[in-house]
Amino acid sequence: MAETEAEIKARKERERDELYALDISGVEWHCAPGTEEHEERVEIAYLPEGAVAMRSSLDPDTVLRYTEAEWRAFVLGARDGEFDLEPMPGSGGADAD
Repeated sequence: MAETEAEIKARKERERDELYALDISGVEWHCAPGTEEHEERVEIAYLPEGAVAMRSSLDPDTVLRYTEAEWRAFVLGARDGEFDLEPMPGSGGADAD
């Protein structure tokens, strides 16, 4: 039997509450290869059950946490170009003349 919309919402809220209740003080943070310690970079940590935590190296106290499904959707969208930025006029991009 399929979940109702209310059941899905309740399950997602429960998963998010559990995810943010995790103690992540001892996790190992990873960043893209080739980045230097002093450079601004995005760091991720792998959490139980496929979840992921993400933070900026410039603001390590602000941590976003994603369930496995949320992270998978983000990664697949990024691979498909879903989040590519459009060049802004006057920004010196390929369309600038």
